[in-house]
Amino acid sequence: MSGAQPLDGPLGRSLDTVLSIATWAHPADEHDRQLAALCVGPTLDVGCGPGRLTAHLADRGHVVLGIDVAPECVGQARERGAAALHRDVFDRLPGEGRWRTALLADGNVGIGGDPVALLHRLRELLDPRGRVVVELAPPGAGVRRGWATLRYGGGVVRPLRWAVVGADDVDRVADEAGLAVTSRHVFGGRWCAVLEEAA
Repeated sequence: MSGAQPLDGPLGRSLDTVLSIATWAHPADEHDRQLAALCVGPTLDVGCGPGRLTAHLADRGHVVLGIDVAPECVGQARERGAAALHRDVFDRLPGEGRWRTALLADGNVGIGGDPVALLHRLRELLDPRGRVVVELAPPGAGVRRGWATLRYGGGVVRPLRWAVVGADDVDRVADEAGLAVTSRHVFGGRWCAVLEEAA
């Protein structure tokens, strides 16, 4: 994945995991809707997967664009009626500097293997008043970096540089990216935070 940083940096322990697209193929549930309610204004759904949150936000009247590196995911998102592009977040994107929310659901703070680099990139994409809505691993997970394997059906789509950020480590990661945690939430055992420009 372009934009990823070396994995032997200062953050955390190693990681190797499998991500299955089928995990995210269901319609938005109650906890998804609670997470989506933290999004304000035009929203970029980074790593949108099959598009359940992109479609839900569009149904609520948001201007929303999903992006994903897996063409299978983008195809499924479009089948739901969501606007979605096959694009890497580190590539040139529509609306740079004008998005009000960047959504990192389902642990997508791990995209690229370096959470700080990803958050720096999102600051470039956001309006100065914008926010990052990020779903985190439970407290105690630490910050781990390594590789994930993305699976579609029975086949392997591709290996991805990936990271995990625990809920009790998000302040440190946000601070390194020039952001601050402005609120924290737990929705049905899912840990989330809102990050905004540090004062």
